Amino acid sequence: MIRWDDFEHIHVIKKLKQILSSWWNIDVVFTEENGYLRGFNKDGYNHSNPAVNFFLSKDSGKEMLTEAVGKAINELRQTDKKYTIRKFEMAGFDIAVFPIVIDNDFLGTVVAMGFFFDNENIEKRHAEIRERLAAFGATTEIIDSAIPKVRVLKSEDREHFCELVDLVGQEVVTLHLEISTRDDRINQLNKELGGRYKYDNMIGKSKPMQDMYSLLDKIKNTESTVLVQGENGTGKELIAKAIHYNSPRKSKQLVVQNCSAFNDNLLESELFGHVKGSFTGAVKDKKGLFEIADKGTFFLDEIGDTSPSMQVKLLRVLQEGTFTPVGATEPRRVDVRIIAATNKDLKAMIDEGTFREDLYYRLNVINIKVPPLRERKEDIPVLIEHFLETSAKNHGTSKKTMSKKALEKLYDHFWPGNIRELQNEIERLVVLAGDETKLVPEMLSPRILEVGEKANVQGSRIHGKLKDALEDLEKDMILEGLRRTGWNKSKLAKELGISRAGLIMKVEKYQLDKRRNAR
Repeated sequence: MIRWDDFEHIHVIKKLKQILSSWWNIDVVFTEENGYLRGFNKDGYNHSNPAVNFFLSKDSGKEMLTEAVGKAINELRQTDKKYTIRKFEMAGFDIAVFPIVIDNDFLGTVVAMGFFFDNENIEKRHAEIRERLAAFGATTEIIDSAIPKVRVLKSEDREHFCELVDLVGQEVVTLHLEISTRDDRINQLNKELGGRYKYDNMIGKSKPMQDMYSLLDKIKNTESTVLVQGENGTGKELIAKAIHYNSPRKSKQLVVQNCSAFNDNLLESELFGHVKGSFTGAVKDKKGLFEIADKGTFFLDEIGDTSPSMQVKLLRVLQEGTFTPVGATEPRRVDVRIIAATNKDLKAMIDEGTFREDLYYRLNVINIKVPPLRERKEDIPVLIEHFLETSAKNHGTSKKTMSKKALEKLYDHFWPGNIRELQNEIERLVVLAGDETKLVPEMLSPRILEVGEKANVQGSRIHGKLKDALEDLEKDMILEGLRRTGWNKSKLAKELGISRAGLIMKVEKYQLDKRRNAR
């Protein structure tokens, strides 16, 4: 669908119309494929020729033009002509109709009007226009100003005239294609971004989450081992599920095991299985989780809690794809994709000698760092909406709403428990609200209310020089803002009410560049 209104304001088209107007007093309008005027406002247009203005201000004039253009369109469709010129009977002057064709589809026309194409019987035709204008009620002033402006298009000018009108049509086609391409791209991006408020069961529209979604898209068709690092409650298991259910292994099993849930002996039996009689209580053979996960995905949560001896056995599975059940003598082979997760600093553990460096590099082929909730606070309203909708659906009740003040309190909270803590808080609110539909600050947990009250002075100095205290506060505000905005200095400068250059100077002053703080 052509957006006709857009073209009247395009510089190139306006310039071409000005040329046609200034050289020959010729006016240009657009019609759709059925001949109806488009992009035309009779109250807002001032055509070169008062006769054109007058006839197009009449409903009957627009109808007659539609009829004339319709006949021209039929002629163009049945022939190979690039344009057609015919008399506009109602007005007495000529019109030139140029088709607008996009991808072999006839979508409309450019109509040039208010001229004579040949010089036969000029006086008679001028008289005809005068008569038509008078018959439709034009004033003497309009008639006298209109007649001299309807001029003959000389033979030496006709080719140039046709080129200019054709250029208007070509410009419409070009701009339509550009706008369509742009709109398609915008729609595609909107669709992607709209979909990216949710990725499987993960919720978030912040830049850290968008970056993570993009990474998940890149790795979904690979077989690489993935290490997911993040604090408790950030949704590491959801990421593992997203990776598995978007991978070629999605039709096979996803096995989940928390490595901190058992001591070493029990964990070894869980992971690798055992044979009958291998230890007291082993009354029959038991398949291990690695064997159950064969051809599928194995999610090893809290990998940082495994002992050095267990790490050796895990390394063997990763390197060779083999393991030996407890009490067995023959190794077994499996094809398993490993996704490991931890809330611990594995590099620090390597330095301490509590985690094997070779296992770390085997696991850390693809690294996904899950941002804590305090670093993506713009996701809090989205998450709250999701939790409220889910709660209403599960309980068969109408969805409750969060007051602005309550939302501000939730925003101020540090969220050490991350998304899990937020989900629990919303569940608590919904239960305690009873029949109340609005969730207000008084309903929030005491710990959140207390943190909210202290948020303005948390970490601030109350002793020493005022200048040093203000600098500390400024540094903390800038660092927190940089992390929250994904290190977008332009956005943060606007929030802080200072110039971008001023913010950059302060970032350098306090040594808050991204690389140094990432370390």
